[in-house]
Amino acid sequence: MNTPVEILQKYWKHSSFRKPQEEIITATIQKQNTIVLLPTGGGKSLCYQIPALLQKGICIVISPLIALMNDQVNQLNEKNIKAISLTSQLNFEATITAFDNLQFGNFKFLYLSPEKLQNPLIQEKIKQLNVSLIAIDEAHCISEWGHDFRPSYLKLQLLKDICPNANIMALTATATPKVLLDIKDKLNLQDAIIFKKSFKRNNLKFSVITSEDIYGQLIQSLQKNNGSSIIYAGTRKQTKEISNFLTKKGFKSNYYHGGLTTTAKSLAYNNWISNKVPIMVATTAFGMGINKSDVRAVIHIATPNSVENYLQEAGRAGRDNKPAIAIIISNKSSINETIHQFNINTPKATFVKEVYQNLNQYFKISMGEIPKEIFDFSIQEFCFYYKLPLLKTFNALNILTREEIIFIDENFSKKTTVKFLIRSQQVFDYIENKPNKKKLINLLLRSYGGIYDYNTIINEYSLSKKMNCSVHNLIEQLKELHTNKIINYKANNNQSKLTFLLPRDDNYIINQISKHINQQFQIKQNKLKAIIQYITDNKTCRNIQLANYFEEKLTIPCGICDVCEQHNNPSVSIKLLSEQILNLVQNQTLSSAIICQQIAIPKEIILNCLKNLLNEDKIYINSQNKFKATK
Repeated sequence: MNTPVEILQKYWKHSSFRKPQEEIITATIQKQNTIVLLPTGGGKSLCYQIPALLQKGICIVISPLIALMNDQVNQLNEKNIKAISLTSQLNFEATITAFDNLQFGNFKFLYLSPEKLQNPLIQEKIKQLNVSLIAIDEAHCISEWGHDFRPSYLKLQLLKDICPNANIMALTATATPKVLLDIKDKLNLQDAIIFKKSFKRNNLKFSVITSEDIYGQLIQSLQKNNGSSIIYAGTRKQTKEISNFLTKKGFKSNYYHGGLTTTAKSLAYNNWISNKVPIMVATTAFGMGINKSDVRAVIHIATPNSVENYLQEAGRAGRDNKPAIAIIISNKSSINETIHQFNINTPKATFVKEVYQNLNQYFKISMGEIPKEIFDFSIQEFCFYYKLPLLKTFNALNILTREEIIFIDENFSKKTTVKFLIRSQQVFDYIENKPNKKKLINLLLRSYGGIYDYNTIINEYSLSKKMNCSVHNLIEQLKELHTNKIINYKANNNQSKLTFLLPRDDNYIINQISKHINQQFQIKQNKLKAIIQYITDNKTCRNIQLANYFEEKLTIPCGICDVCEQHNNPSVSIKLLSEQILNLVQNQTLSSAIICQQIAIPKEIILNCLKNLLNEDKIYINSQNKFKATK
């Protein structure tokens, strides 16, 4: 039998064991249940992959994201290790074939989601397999106190009944002690050994920069940190805007978000992973499962929604153990906007009840009735009909699904796409001859980047609202453009399937879960407050702040973060302070009191710095005693 080192040399040539990886692998081979807490980039996947290869039988990996599962399966298959993922894209026949391969085809890994595991057919088929190890990835999802709670994880205990001879490994990169205890209790792993590694990364410099000119500061940060980078933006639209802005400034960048087609995502990803285009501007949809060690900078220009998420995203930098930096560029306005967006998009129990009542009215469900029918459901049409905010309603529907009041089966594989078949000058010529199509064509070009280059996912309902016409009328116009060979229009039914799981009872059902809904709201709000506290605290070492959040005892400052840098080198401190002040007064006039409010260091130091900048003619003071940068 191969040893762990031989397995590593054979399949993962550029990896190396680090403690506690060796201990985890040894314990797993000895049939111990384990709970593994390793930081992002800490080699969690090796902890179950190597024991699985050393033992007979199959390793089942529970993972919450299809993209993450597919990435890992592809990486294993490239190493000639047989692995398969069961996703909603597989029909009944394909699923049966997959289990035949698992049983008789010498496969080693089966990836599936916790939701897929609830299928009775899947459970019966798993019972027929020789399962040696069960790895539960992103195990923090089982805890209501975690940052990404998924009720489907609560049902994973059934794995012990289905596979009584398999040992279990629960893995996470971000969990507080309270969440770790929750993982232990909810998975009934009382005998599990807990392996923890410090969150501190000696090669990763954490930094927060306050600037009113976020885009300008982004340019400065990229100029100082050459190499592969990830920039996290707040919206899909912003990813495209920033990428275009950087391209105009001479940087090679691309963008990535969940609304792009598979082709567009693959192109952007492959160009970035090969360093052909070293800068990726993305939403948080990008990053899970990425195996790229040479990322030199991760920059957030949008406020993360929790310390857990930030640490996971920032931890994608410097996995090669070479110096890297994690930066948040922020200001008071962006923080206030984040708080505002949280409040308007995160539902409380009263709003969830309103959505539930509207659903019943929408489908004409009588009180006490539980319909057997499965309904076609378009969230856009539903929101338009009841004048409800889309994102907040989407979140409310997720809560109703999580609480098993309804079930929504979203078929993401079927999307409507459009691609222009003629170039821009020909489009303008067409508009001259068909002026009645000008509004639609301009709207398509403004709304969707890359629509000339690849099939781009569109939302007919959203476009119809902007066009102030019916969906039917919009579709007819798109069909005409397709017939005239202006665009390639592939129409698909992307409606969800909605099932009611309980008899209608507007008050009782929601009252039963209202306390839990409001508790979840409070947990998320507290997590947002914690990351804002991290951003605004410019006096405590960043690594100490992060360690304190996870109740890890760390008393010695890291010496490399922006806070430590200021404390250790006063000359650097004055230089950074001068840059901050100049950024603040670049495009606005501010009083000394406002400047002192926005920079969290002693007032006397700021006032002295203002005097120096005045003496150097870098700023001036107007008749209202306000400061402005000298042009």
